[in-house]
Amino acid sequence: MESPEKIVVEILRNNSIDLAATLPCDRIKALLPLVEKSMRTIPLTREENGVGICAGAYLGGKKPVMLIQSTGIGNMINALLSLNLTYGIPLPVLASWRGVHKENIEAQVAFGKRMPAILGAAGIEFTKIEAREELDKIDTVIKDALRNLRPHVALISPAVWEGSPEKAPIPIEITPRLSELSFSSGIREPEMTRYEAIGILASAADSDIIVSNLGVPSKELYSIRDRELNFYMLGSMGLASSIGLGLALAQERHVYVTDGDGSLLMNPNALTAAGAYNLRNLSIVAVDNAVYGSTGNQETCTRAQIDLELLAKVSGIKETVKVHTEEELRDALLRRVSFIHVIVKPVNAACREIPLSAAEIKDRFMRAIGAA
Repeated sequence: MESPEKIVVEILRNNSIDLAATLPCDRIKALLPLVEKSMRTIPLTREENGVGICAGAYLGGKKPVMLIQSTGIGNMINALLSLNLTYGIPLPVLASWRGVHKENIEAQVAFGKRMPAILGAAGIEFTKIEAREELDKIDTVIKDALRNLRPHVALISPAVWEGSPEKAPIPIEITPRLSELSFSSGIREPEMTRYEAIGILASAADSDIIVSNLGVPSKELYSIRDRELNFYMLGSMGLASSIGLGLALAQERHVYVTDGDGSLLMNPNALTAAGAYNLRNLSIVAVDNAVYGSTGNQETCTRAQIDLELLAKVSGIKETVKVHTEEELRDALLRRVSFIHVIVKPVNAACREIPLSAAEIKDRFMRAIGAA
């Protein structure tokens, strides 16, 4: 009899799934290595970050799936609603359903037992898979997500994997290396506004992709230069660079992300993921005004504590630069530096709302890059 792990991999292949974002669970430790051999796998450090990466990959023409532990869905709820459901971006999620079957970790029980009610209340489609004979439901989950352009969670009971042969774990050794950092960085009085900085990026982008952070930055970009190659974020704060990474993994075009200090501090995992790949076709333009500009200019900790360029460096991003002037920014964009830390004034331009629905933003963007 074919193992349940091989059945799952076969279902993924039959549905042309070509990218898997994963976080391990003890119950699926035999499944994950098989998936890694079958398709490109993106190891995650946080599940919400995976939602952004998978969204970017889908926008770029890929068919992603997430394989996670069900507890991680708690980190994903807002993104699944404000990104996937809002824009109509499909995402099949295969979740190892903890807390419901022979669970020996007490802390898993409270959330696990309430998982169906939580997903139901959030309006997120889900399917229970409680026995090996029900694994064919994964095919239905994937097809439903892709057909109806929505997330669909498969809650897979540990009972499914019972009887699978235990395999000895592959030994992992720490890579010997020297971590050495020489960094001298001065933050001066800003000369540009964010509107001016975004204008310079918009004029330099040509046929490149721009993923624009939510709130006022997207409104400013729309006002300066609306293009079908602009992907405007309307929600999911903290995921702009994650979406950009997913797009850069799926596309050969250069991808620029206008991210912000508040958003990057909310999800520094985005920098960790970008540093793991150091893609030549991805530039994160971190526009730092030291405030939450869209909510009334409350200060962030970049005002006096955190240096975003240093944060990018220690996250593994190899090529970084800090810019204060228009000339410095133009030069960094011309060189397509991986992380551009742009110091700007805490000023918002008066811009109207973007007169496009989320679905319209997505559909015209995907047509423009040939992924529709």
